[in-house]
Amino acid sequence: MKVLYLIPARGGSKGLPGKNLRPLLGRPLVAWSVVAALEAARSRPGRVVVSTDDEAIAEAARNAGAEVPFFRPAALAADTTPSMDVVLHALDHFAAQGETFDLLCMLEPTSPQRTGADVLAAMELLRTTPDAESVVGVCRAEGGHPAFLALRDARGLIRPYAGERFVFLRRQDIDEVFFFEGSMYIARTASLRERRSFYHERTLGHAMPKWKAFEVDDAVDLILIEALMKARQEGTIDDR
Repeated sequence: MKVLYLIPARGGSKGLPGKNLRPLLGRPLVAWSVVAALEAARSRPGRVVVSTDDEAIAEAARNAGAEVPFFRPAALAADTTPSMDVVLHALDHFAAQGETFDLLCMLEPTSPQRTGADVLAAMELLRTTPDAESVVGVCRAEGGHPAFLALRDARGLIRPYAGERFVFLRRQDIDEVFFFEGSMYIARTASLRERRSFYHERTLGHAMPKWKAFEVDDAVDLILIEALMKARQEGTIDDR
């Protein structure tokens, strides 16, 4: 089963300028996802490719061990560009050269704590669920559970987000609810082309621990994630 490990990393970022090249424990942010993909590729062979429109990101990606066989056109490097357009652009590039893949694994650079072992575990979940077509990273919602959320009107008065009245339950008594934590998106390529989405009724959720579910959107996220990664290196956090 051949895999295309695709890391989308454009040059522009409004929330955190130069985000994909920001240093994180001695590596540019994009390099952490390259390393995870290379680790996974040792067991699930394929190509590790960075899709970018930026020469500096391309250089950092190559230095980390990834391929950059094409540059993404400007039309696919805007804030509003759907990720699926970037995915299909990459698949079409290789298809034009006669190369196809069984699986596509998209790894966003904004989730640097995800490891090759995490990716392999998600792929194994997909492999052992024959009627599933994709798998995405999820994390259990705790403080953000709908039971603990409220809406606020124009006067500042609050009302329950879920239900008609406030009901305060113990965390042990609420249903498990998960959010999409963004660390990985894996799909069978035939399904991906047909559905043009990773999300549908045949999508599995691979549960990630809370500490790995943080994403880099701004400078505060970068500081928090670096602290978590240091704790992991020091053995304070169990790497599971």
